[in-house]
Amino acid sequence: MREVRRLFVALGVRNGVIFPHGLAPFVPPQFGIKLASESWEVAAYFRLRRRVFCGEQQLFASGDDRDACDERASPIVAVDYVMGMAHRVVGTVRIHETAPGAWYGSRLAIEPEYRNVYGLGSGLVYRAVTTAHARGARTFLANVQRANVPFFRRLAWEALEEFTLLGRPHTLMRADLSAYPPAHDDGAVALLDARRAS
Repeated sequence: MREVRRLFVALGVRNGVIFPHGLAPFVPPQFGIKLASESWEVAAYFRLRRRVFCGEQQLFASGDDRDACDERASPIVAVDYVMGMAHRVVGTVRIHETAPGAWYGSRLAIEPEYRNVYGLGSGLVYRAVTTAHARGARTFLANVQRANVPFFRRLAWEALEEFTLLGRPHTLMRADLSAYPPAHDDGAVALLDARRAS
Protein backbone atom coordinates (compact mmCIF):
# COMPACT_ATOMS: atom_id res chain seq x y z
CA MET A 1 0.00 0.00 0.00
CA ARG A 2 2.85 2.37 0.83
CA GLU A 3 4.35 1.78 -2.62
CA VAL A 4 1.03 2.60 -4.30
CA ARG A 5 0.80 5.82 -2.28
CA ARG A 6 4.33 6.78 -3.36
CA LEU A 7 3.44 6.09 -6.99
CA PHE A 8 0.33 8.30 -6.71
CA VAL A 9 2.41 11.13 -5.24
CA ALA A 10 5.06 10.72 -7.95
CA LEU A 11 2.38 10.84 -10.67
CA GLY A 12 0.61 13.79 -9.07
CA VAL A 13 -2.66 11.93 -8.45
CA ARG A 14 -5.24 13.94 -6.48
CA ASN A 15 -8.85 12.89 -5.96
CA GLY A 16 -8.37 10.10 -8.50
CA VAL A 17 -7.12 12.45 -11.25
CA ILE A 18 -3.53 12.65 -12.52
CA PHE A 19 -1.98 16.13 -12.40
CA PRO A 20 1.61 15.77 -13.67
CA HIS A 21 4.05 17.89 -11.70
CA GLY A 22 4.47 21.35 -13.16
CA LEU A 23 1.07 21.36 -14.88
CA ALA A 24 -1.90 23.21 -13.42
CA PRO A 25 -5.01 21.09 -12.80
CA PHE A 26 -7.69 21.34 -15.47
CA VAL A 27 -10.36 23.87 -14.55
CA PRO A 28 -13.53 23.65 -16.66
CA PRO A 29 -14.47 26.89 -18.42
CA GLN A 30 -17.71 27.58 -16.56
CA PHE A 31 -19.20 27.27 -13.12
CA GLY A 32 -22.53 28.06 -11.53
CA ILE A 33 -23.42 29.32 -8.07
CA LYS A 34 -26.73 28.13 -6.63
CA LEU A 35 -28.57 26.96 -3.58
CA ALA A 36 -27.85 23.26 -3.23
CA SER A 37 -30.99 21.42 -4.34
CA GLU A 38 -29.80 17.98 -5.44
CA SER A 39 -28.77 15.26 -2.97
CA TRP A 40 -25.37 14.84 -4.69
CA GLU A 41 -24.72 18.59 -4.27
CA VAL A 42 -25.50 18.46 -0.56
CA ALA A 43 -23.30 15.38 -0.05
CA ALA A 44 -20.44 17.01 -1.95
CA TYR A 45 -20.96 20.24 0.01
CA PHE A 46 -20.31 18.40 3.28
CA ARG A 47 -17.34 16.47 1.82
CA LEU A 48 -15.63 19.65 0.64
CA ARG A 49 -16.17 21.31 4.01
CA ARG A 50 -14.62 18.31 5.77
CA ARG A 51 -11.60 18.32 3.46
CA VAL A 52 -10.96 22.02 4.01
CA PHE A 53 -11.85 22.58 7.67
CA CYS A 54 -10.95 19.16 9.13
CA GLY A 55 -8.24 17.88 6.80
CA GLU A 56 -6.47 20.96 5.47
CA GLN A 57 -6.97 23.47 8.28
CA GLN A 58 -7.40 20.91 11.09
CA LEU A 59 -9.89 23.08 12.93
CA PHE A 60 -12.05 20.17 14.11
CA ALA A 61 -10.36 17.29 15.90
CA SER A 62 -13.50 15.14 15.53
CA GLY A 63 -13.01 14.95 11.75
CA ASP A 64 -16.43 16.51 11.12
CA ASP A 65 -17.26 20.22 10.98
CA ARG A 66 -21.04 19.82 11.17
CA ASP A 67 -22.81 21.66 13.98
CA ALA A 68 -26.29 22.66 15.13
CA CYS A 69 -26.41 25.45 12.53
CA ASP A 70 -26.56 22.84 9.75
CA GLU A 71 -30.07 21.85 10.87
CA ARG A 72 -31.44 25.25 9.79
CA ALA A 73 -28.79 26.51 7.34
CA SER A 74 -29.25 26.84 3.59
CA PRO A 75 -26.24 25.39 1.73
CA ILE A 76 -24.95 27.28 -1.31
CA VAL A 77 -22.56 25.65 -3.77
CA ALA A 78 -20.39 26.50 -6.72
CA VAL A 79 -20.57 23.73 -9.32
CA ASP A 80 -18.23 23.47 -12.30
CA TYR A 81 -19.58 22.47 -15.70
CA VAL A 82 -18.01 20.16 -18.27
CA MET A 83 -19.60 20.20 -21.74
CA GLY A 84 -22.60 22.04 -20.29
CA MET A 85 -23.28 19.45 -17.58
CA ALA A 86 -22.85 19.87 -13.82
CA HIS A 87 -19.65 18.09 -12.87
CA ARG A 88 -18.70 18.62 -9.22
CA VAL A 89 -19.03 20.98 -6.27
CA VAL A 90 -15.95 23.22 -6.07
CA GLY A 91 -17.08 25.79 -3.49
CA THR A 92 -19.41 26.08 -0.51
CA VAL A 93 -20.96 28.54 1.90
CA ARG A 94 -23.98 28.37 4.19
CA ILE A 95 -26.41 30.95 5.55
CA HIS A 96 -28.69 30.84 8.56
CA GLU A 97 -30.82 33.18 10.65
CA THR A 98 -29.87 33.51 14.33
CA ALA A 99 -32.63 35.97 15.32
CA PRO A 100 -35.33 37.80 13.35
CA GLY A 101 -33.48 39.78 10.68
CA ALA A 102 -30.02 38.68 11.88
CA TRP A 103 -28.23 36.34 9.46
CA TYR A 104 -24.81 34.70 9.40
CA GLY A 105 -22.70 33.24 6.65
CA SER A 106 -20.11 30.56 7.35
CA ARG A 107 -18.17 27.57 6.01
CA LEU A 108 -16.87 29.37 2.92
CA ALA A 109 -14.63 26.73 1.30
CA ILE A 110 -13.13 26.36 -2.17
CA GLU A 111 -11.27 23.47 -3.79
CA PRO A 112 -7.52 24.27 -3.86
CA GLU A 113 -7.22 24.33 -7.67
CA TYR A 114 -10.10 26.83 -7.85
CA ARG A 115 -8.85 29.34 -5.28
CA ASN A 116 -7.40 31.64 -7.91
CA VAL A 117 -10.39 31.47 -10.26
CA TYR A 118 -11.65 35.02 -10.55
CA GLY A 119 -15.14 35.56 -9.13
CA LEU A 120 -15.64 32.22 -7.39
CA GLY A 121 -15.18 33.31 -3.77
CA SER A 122 -16.86 36.68 -4.29
CA GLY A 123 -19.69 34.97 -6.19
CA LEU A 124 -20.37 32.65 -3.26
CA VAL A 125 -20.37 35.58 -0.84
CA TYR A 126 -22.65 37.60 -3.14
CA ARG A 127 -25.15 34.75 -3.47
CA ALA A 128 -25.12 34.18 0.29
CA VAL A 129 -25.82 37.79 1.23
CA THR A 130 -28.34 38.53 -1.54
CA THR A 131 -30.30 35.37 -0.69
CA ALA A 132 -30.39 36.25 3.01
CA HIS A 133 -31.34 39.83 2.12
CA ALA A 134 -34.34 38.52 0.16
CA ARG A 135 -35.32 36.40 3.17
CA GLY A 136 -35.50 39.43 5.45
CA ALA A 137 -31.93 40.02 6.62
CA ARG A 138 -31.44 43.43 8.20
CA THR A 139 -27.88 42.54 9.16
CA PHE A 140 -25.53 39.91 7.75
CA LEU A 141 -22.45 38.83 9.72
CA ALA A 142 -19.59 36.38 9.41
CA ASN A 143 -16.70 35.26 11.60
CA VAL A 144 -13.81 35.69 9.18
CA GLN A 145 -10.33 34.23 9.61
CA ARG A 146 -7.84 37.10 9.88
CA ALA A 147 -6.08 36.28 6.60
CA ASN A 148 -9.37 36.72 4.71
CA VAL A 149 -10.32 40.13 6.15
CA PRO A 150 -8.87 42.14 3.19
CA PHE A 151 -10.90 40.00 0.74
CA PHE A 152 -14.14 40.78 2.59
CA ARG A 153 -13.30 44.50 2.88
CA ARG A 154 -13.07 44.63 -0.92
CA LEU A 155 -16.59 43.20 -1.02
CA ALA A 156 -18.11 46.03 1.09
CA TRP A 157 -17.78 44.44 4.52
CA GLU A 158 -16.66 46.20 7.69
CA ALA A 159 -14.70 44.77 10.62
CA LEU A 160 -16.48 44.95 13.98
CA GLU A 161 -14.26 43.12 16.47
CA GLU A 162 -11.39 40.66 16.69
CA PHE A 163 -11.47 37.46 18.74
CA THR A 164 -10.14 33.90 18.82
CA LEU A 165 -12.26 31.02 17.53
CA LEU A 166 -11.11 27.39 17.31
CA GLY A 167 -7.63 28.56 18.27
CA ARG A 168 -7.34 30.93 15.29
CA PRO A 169 -7.62 34.74 15.10
CA HIS A 170 -10.95 35.81 13.61
CA THR A 171 -12.74 39.08 12.93
CA LEU A 172 -16.48 39.58 13.20
CA MET A 173 -17.49 41.35 9.98
CA ARG A 174 -20.72 42.86 8.67
CA ALA A 175 -21.83 43.16 5.04
CA ASP A 176 -23.09 46.47 3.68
CA LEU A 177 -26.52 45.30 2.54
CA SER A 178 -26.85 48.22 0.15
CA ALA A 179 -24.18 46.49 -1.98
CA TYR A 180 -26.22 43.26 -2.05
CA PRO A 181 -29.70 43.67 -3.55
CA PRO A 182 -32.21 40.94 -2.58
CA ALA A 183 -32.18 37.84 -4.83
CA HIS A 184 -35.67 36.36 -4.64
CA ASP A 185 -35.27 33.44 -7.08
CA ASP A 186 -33.86 30.55 -5.03
CA GLY A 187 -33.77 28.34 -8.13
CA ALA A 188 -31.57 30.70 -10.16
CA VAL A 189 -28.06 29.61 -11.14
CA ALA A 190 -25.48 32.38 -11.62
CA LEU A 191 -23.27 31.16 -14.48
CA LEU A 192 -19.74 32.53 -14.65
CA ASP A 193 -16.83 31.88 -16.97
CA ALA A 194 -13.78 30.57 -15.15
CA ARG A 195 -10.63 32.61 -15.57
CA ARG A 196 -7.52 32.71 -13.46
CA ALA A 197 -7.02 35.77 -11.28
CA SER A 198 -3.89 37.66 -12.26
